[in-house]
Amino acid sequence: MKVILKEDVADLGVAGETVEVRDGYGRNFLIPRRLAVPATKSNLKSVASIRKEQEVRSRKRLRAAETVKARLEELSLNIEVNVGEEERLFGSVTNGDIAEKLAAEGIEIDRRSVILDEPIKQLGVYTVPVKIEKEVTADLKVWVIKKA
Repeated sequence: MKVILKEDVADLGVAGETVEVRDGYGRNFLIPRRLAVPATKSNLKSVASIRKEQEVRSRKRLRAAETVKARLEELSLNIEVNVGEEERLFGSVTNGDIAEKLAAEGIEIDRRSVILDEPIKQLGVYTVPVKIEKEVTADLKVWVIKKA
């Protein structure tokens, strides 16, 4: 079955592209979720409008991501943690903790967007990358401080 993608689909293609898929996948998944339309003559003529629509949505998402990036880069998070002897943390600061703290600041970010190679286990100042969109990444400054 040939379909025209209305949105980007991972491992399949980008919006406006005509792809060959299995009948069941097209009828039962792509078309009901409005991710694709059947590749008929009339729909093939409307490919240009689908691409234009996708570009407009993409530009909007990119602008929104840029504003969030600017807001994140001027923000400095303070995360207070319990410490024991020799300034060692009880536990660690994870990407979930950082996302939770951002939510408290009014910025909703998925915890998987906060990129930590490994959890933070020491006091200090860290620059943590936050992936907002595919090509937009912000550097967030995180202060891990001792709880008073």
